[in-house]
Amino acid sequence: MRLLFLGDVMGRAGRDAISDRLPGLIERLRLDFVVINGENASHGRGLTEGHHADLRSAGADVVTLGDHAFDQRDTLSYIAREEGLLRPLNMPAGTPGRGATLIEGRNGHRVLVINALGRVFMQPMDDPFRAVEAAIAACPLGEQADAIVVDFHTEATSEIQAMGHFLDGKATLVVGTHTHIPTADNRILKGGTALMADAGMCGDFDSVIGMEADEPLNRFLTGVAVGRFTPAEGPATLCGVMVETDPRTGLAVRQGALRVGGSLAETWPDF
Repeated sequence: MRLLFLGDVMGRAGRDAISDRLPGLIERLRLDFVVINGENASHGRGLTEGHHADLRSAGADVVTLGDHAFDQRDTLSYIAREEGLLRPLNMPAGTPGRGATLIEGRNGHRVLVINALGRVFMQPMDDPFRAVEAAIAACPLGEQADAIVVDFHTEATSEIQAMGHFLDGKATLVVGTHTHIPTADNRILKGGTALMADAGMCGDFDSVIGMEADEPLNRFLTGVAVGRFTPAEGPATLCGVMVETDPRTGLAVRQGALRVGGSLAETWPDF
């Protein structure tokens, strides 16, 4: 099967690019399953119910979140009823929603998607490594799941790379989100797990990680906030990673970065 993971959708520019381009990508790349991180889709912070519906209508089978999961207040009211919407698995007990879900793809494939939050340079959370390990043990690759995708929302590339090695041979794809900058380390590990430290963002790169540059620059120069961060609304680049699986094991046999549109150089998987 063929999986596509797209990084953090940033504001209107990212949402519009998903709506405009994802249906064509699904057809062109013959995709069986699509996962999108949507935690910055609504004004750069969180995900409203309407914007979640837009991502799903464009072709997302599962939408993941991160440290801004509940920045939009209506998320509290709708997340529990959306099977294909995930907040980080290792949030405290009692947090609304779920951190893992098993969803059937376009060709009947069963895909386990897990969302977890890192701890390095971020707010304290439960141990993501043991939380993800338990979720996979309950739905193993090659048994209940035909593929397993882990979105590890992390600040440190070292933490996501450690998670990849921790899960090598147990997951199809381990991919980082949160920094909004696509990394060049996408590869398949020795045990058959595809790894990418950060998928990048779906947003306007003529910006500071998706925000209009003036206010971030002002804060770096003066240390004083004089305004709000505002999502940049120029042409967006869709950033992510595509994986093809071994139908017998569910492990990755091919992988490739995807960057389309906007100001970054285009990159396509070579399969």
